[in-house]
Amino acid sequence: MQIHLSDITFSEGKTIQETVKLEMDKIVFQLGEFPVLKKSPVELTVSNTGDKVLEIRGEGTVTVGIPCDRCLEEVAVEIPYHIEKKLDMKLTEEERINDLDESSYLTGMDLDVDRLVYLEVLMGWPLKILCKEDCKGICSRCGKNLNEGPCGCAEEPKDPRMAAISDIFSKFKEV
Repeated sequence: MQIHLSDITFSEGKTIQETVKLEMDKIVFQLGEFPVLKKSPVELTVSNTGDKVLEIRGEGTVTVGIPCDRCLEEVAVEIPYHIEKKLDMKLTEEERINDLDESSYLTGMDLDVDRLVYLEVLMGWPLKILCKEDCKGICSRCGKNLNEGPCGCAEEPKDPRMAAISDIFSKFKEV
């Protein structure tokens, strides 16, 4: 959704509050494509703090389907975001690029809320996802999810160089 900012840009001290419904249905970046399972509306406040500087504040949550890092089952992960940005509306597009301002969510006087939220969700993206703390993963031979039970593949022969270490672990193994 686009919000046009020209009215507030030229009215010092003016504040607008909007509840914006997100239109995004997936998150796509270099790790892959992930479906958005649930999204809360963005509670957005835009304030003109003077001298054509806008302060943007907002928050919400997005629930994304991300595969478990061990067994690849889809896990619904809720990613909360908090937006706190200042936009200097005196700068031109060229000056923003030269200042390395990554405001790809601002085009002229239009604020792209979906793009802004997308960037905030990427900043809050979790490093590791597990379906459960004791996830067993998948079999390296047949690919069966070991959380559903054993796969029946023959256990690989142990490396004889590791026999001494295996003996140590087996002696101190808790029952």
